[in-house]
Amino acid sequence: MNEVINLHNVAHSFGKEVVLDNVDLSVKNGEIFGLLGPSGAGKTTLVKIITGILSPTRGTSTVQGTIMPSLQQMRKIGFMAQSDALYTELSGRENLDFFASIYEMKKTERKNAIQKFGAVVDLLDHLDKRVENYSGGMKRRLSLAAALLHEPDVLILDEPTVGIDPILRQSIWNELYRLKESGKTIIVTTHVMDEAEKCDRLALLRDGSIIAQGTPNDLKHNVQVDSIEEAFLQYGGAGK
Repeated sequence: MNEVINLHNVAHSFGKEVVLDNVDLSVKNGEIFGLLGPSGAGKTTLVKIITGILSPTRGTSTVQGTIMPSLQQMRKIGFMAQSDALYTELSGRENLDFFASIYEMKKTERKNAIQKFGAVVDLLDHLDKRVENYSGGMKRRLSLAAALLHEPDVLILDEPTVGIDPILRQSIWNELYRLKESGKTIIVTTHVMDEAEKCDRLALLRDGSIIAQGTPNDLKHNVQVDSIEEAFLQYGGAGK
């Protein structure tokens, strides 16, 4: 499989605070890659560098061979931020139509995509309601639909299932599997251990550094434990 995303010696600081340090990472075409770590580990900063929202303090980040940040490449990425970037005075449908217009989708394409991904996130009955009346979970689902609209080759989701019930969470993961099978490359940040198990490969982050990488099974096997949670604790202990 070709490598779609490459990070080499990436570091980032906010003032004197080092948030990421010496991150080397590659993500292959058509895989679901998980970034697992607690709050403050650097996951959100890392995905913002990958998407081109932030420039690294040091090192390079490339997506599909293009050095980031690149406005042209950013349009080929679907990004769901941890904080919902929605227009609350508009309806769900109007939000999705706006985001589809940014991706320069034609009117018929927009309509079909809104219907399709509105169904994926189980919001079809709520699309004509103003977003200010949505629950937190509904806003997360709408943000996910917005990221999926243009069916991008690269999809980056920052904590996509926070506040979503288990049944819908499984539905969303089923859609991620479908996208993967169609050749999409997906990065998911999470602190939920059972979601980490669903990924093809993982990078375990702590204090801005990657402490281990590999498939969930390899990560568990290498330290002879039965769960990713136990593996994280083992690798974290070894890193001290």
